[in-house]
Amino acid sequence: METTTAKVVGPTDGRLGFLGSIGVRFMIDGDETPDRGFSLVEHPMSPRALAAPLHRHTREDEYSYVLEGRMGALLGDEVLEAGPGDLVFKPRNQWHTFWNAGDEPCRILEIIAPAGFEDFFAELDDLGGVLNAEPEQLGELSARYGLEMQPDSVPGLMERFGVRMGEPL
Repeated sequence: METTTAKVVGPTDGRLGFLGSIGVRFMIDGDETPDRGFSLVEHPMSPRALAAPLHRHTREDEYSYVLEGRMGALLGDEVLEAGPGDLVFKPRNQWHTFWNAGDEPCRILEIIAPAGFEDFFAELDDLGGVLNAEPEQLGELSARYGLEMQPDSVPGLMERFGVRMGEPL
């Protein structure tokens, strides 16, 4: 269903979830945008939290707008850090990951275009997050959403960037 009226999403509105290392707040669903052009979620991250293993999306681009804190990212071979007001573009088909690069909480708005991947987050949250999902469930879920992951990259990422698995904020 397409939204035909204005919508205000307040700071405490939207379904909250936890993906296993970072949080998710669902703000604008793809069904609320023309032609499912985009969706919007917020990712709160505890200090030094790794968001995900190396992964790539085959169907959508992601744009991360930093609201507070410092976000680190590995995009292909490039390592970068972004602060409040910065926008990081993560194009489809590029191996990447991101994390909270600071000792304080970090919050980012994640624009997903086109929409659809927000449903992956919802299903992953329903499974109890990446740490509680059975490997077969996670593999099937990833395949359905055109996501390729390298779970074995986590220990190296944690060591290289001084990050850990996060906790809910």
